[in-house]
Formats: sequence, structure tokens, C-alpha cells
Amino acid sequence: MFAALADPTRRRIVQRLSNRGEGTVTALAKPFRISLPAISRHLRVLEKAQLIDRRRQGRLHLIRFRSAGLMHARKWIAQCATGWEFSFDRLDELLQNETKKGKIG
Repeated sequence: MFAALADPTRRRIVQRLSNRGEGTVTALAKPFRISLPAISRHLRVLEKAQLIDRRRQGRLHLIRFRSAGLMHARKWIAQCATGWEFSFDRLDELLQNETKKGKIG
């Protein structure tokens, strides 16, 4: 999922979909200066990463953002943030102890 979002074009596609809801491939491709096959390749990467859903309505392919696709990243980031907070608290405690001892400041 992080690899899929590493590309700026794919990030912009996800952002457009999250702001506008469902859209056709052609409508999604409009603001980009790349071909429809290139947009389709970007969409396949996003689909494989479970960040978008695709459904067909006749000849149209409708693309929708899957917010659930970001849940794994959210959980991982939350776990990391907990560790970072603990590390910063320990650093603060260490610095306060060193200051009290007169070694800092």
C-alpha cells in the first residue's frame, strides 16, 4: 500500500476520489497529462493495494476510493506513534534528571 501511494500521480488519484466519490476512468484521467493506458496501470496498482474498487456499468468502469484500504497503514502508524511517544517521554525524563544533576544547562 505504501508503495502504491509512493507515486504522486496515484496519490492525486486517491485524493480526487476521496473528495469526489466515484468517477469514471476518463474523468479521473482528465487533469493528468498522461495516456488512458497509463492511468489504467496506476489504477491497477491502486486496486491491487486495495485502495480503490472498480465496478462496471455497461462499458463504463467506475472507480471508488476504499477508505478501509488505509486501515492497515493507520494501525501501523498508530503503533509506531505509541513507541515514539514512549521514546520522547523517556528522553524528556533523562534530560530532566541530567539537568537536576547539573550536567546540562
